[in-house]
Formats: sequence, structure tokens, C-alpha cells
Amino acid sequence: MLVSLKDILKKANEGKYAVGLFNMLNLEMARGIIEAAEEEASPVILGVAEVHLPIIPFEYASIIMTHIARNASVPVCLHFDHGTDFDKIMAAADAGFSSVMYDGSALPYEENVRNTRRVCEAAHAKGVDVEAELGHVGTAGVDDSGDYESMYTEAEQVNKFIDATGVDALAVAIGTVHGQYRKTPHLDLNRLANIYKISKRPLVLHGGSGLSDDDFINTVKGGIRKVNICTEMCLAENRVYGEGFQSGRSFEANVVAAKDAVKEVVKNKIRLFGSSAKA
Repeated sequence: MLVSLKDILKKANEGKYAVGLFNMLNLEMARGIIEAAEEEASPVILGVAEVHLPIIPFEYASIIMTHIARNASVPVCLHFDHGTDFDKIMAAADAGFSSVMYDGSALPYEENVRNTRRVCEAAHAKGVDVEAELGHVGTAGVDDSGDYESMYTEAEQVNKFIDATGVDALAVAIGTVHGQYRKTPHLDLNRLANIYKISKRPLVLHGGSGLSDDDFINTVKGGIRKVNICTEMCLAENRVYGEGFQSGRSFEANVVAAKDAVKEVVKNKIRLFGSSAKA
């Protein structure tokens, strides 16, 4: 069933667990994600990221995702992830997605506020929830300078940003990066605890792929209520396809194996986040 982001995160906050946002790039991933959620009786956030639209055109993604949400036996929020283009974000809202993310985290603070407020006003008028990012979660291989702390979310800006924009969920930067980690991340859990104490909105963790089990457990305990996962599923799918082609396994069997590999990643994360049996 299709539900709102606010509804999923309100229940997660009350239950002190997190819900996974799992981005899909193809049908195998979409099927693996929803099968995992249904088998674990977990709410789930099914996403597609703006950066992936050249791989899976939005028209195709929205057909797959809306069909899944309407027929799922668990609560499903459809989410447009890391949107930077206003028109693409609004297209997702018009297509029936229940939440969108505007990512202005690489912009100066005031510009991020201004753009986020514009998206919130337009999306809320359509009944769609909005996530935004304060601070900046970098990208592995791009933001590897080691100066991560300069990009971290400042606790004193959190509610100022929320009040100025009207955002419904806030992604925070505490030491994670997008993509495949090249070195062990060191998360600022004290910063997260301070932000959680004061934040008026549920908190989101990006750059989840590659964190340890303890990292996930500790960030959920620290107040994270939504965790984004993508790279780890892509790596699992890619590995299975590579093994299958080398062994001479049929293409049809490879598709099923890839779907099942994604499902196992998602089920493991659902259990770590604590959302099993919360549907």
C-alpha cells in the first residue's frame, strides 16, 4: 500500500527504529527490495535517484514503482532521491510519488534554504512530503580530501533550517559518503546525538552502503529514522551476474539470482534497522 513519508517516519520515531530507503536501477532490484520487505513484514521506502535517470528513464521507473506500491502487502513510500532539478522533482510528485528529496547541500546555506522552501511549497500543495539535506554528504573518490568535518551538519542550524523551509525530514552529514568506501568511515555519533535532541523533524542517514553493522545499530540508537542504501545492492547484483556469466549459468537464472542477491542485502538491512514486523 502506498503511504506517506511522514507516516512511515512518525511510526519509526515512536518505535525507535529506522526504515530503509532502497534505490532501484532495474526490475531485479525493485523485485528484490519489495520481496524482502514483504518477507520481513517491514515498511519500506522504494526510491529512484535523479542521477540514475539516464540508466532507468523516469517513465519506466514510475510505472514499476507505482505498481509495486499499490499491490504491496506492506506500507511503501515512493521516493524521488537527490533531486536537484525542480521540474524533475515536480514530475515525480505528479506521477504519484509520496515523497521527494531536494538536495541543495552543495550550495551556500541561504541558496539551499531558498530552493528547499520553493520545493516544499510546491510539493506540499500536491500532498507530497519533502526531504532535504543540511551539511553535505560527499562522494567516495570525489570528496576524499579528508576534510569531512567542514561539511558536517551544524546542530545550531538544524531547526533554523527546518523553520525556514518547512521540510518534513532532514538528512544530516556526520561522516558518511556516497558510493563505495575507500577507507573506514568514522561517524560523529556525539554530533548526531546533539542534533537528535533538538531536531523538530526525523533524521536521515545517506551513504549507508559500506557501514558496519555496529555503525547502523549505533546511528539508529542515536536517532536516525531513515537510512539510504544503494551501492551495496548494486555490488551484490554485479557480483552475481559476473559469477553467472563465468560459470555459464543461463541469463534467465542470472536474473533470478541477481534479484535474490538484492533481496538478501535488503533483508539484512531491515533487520539491522529494526523495522522487521513493523508493517
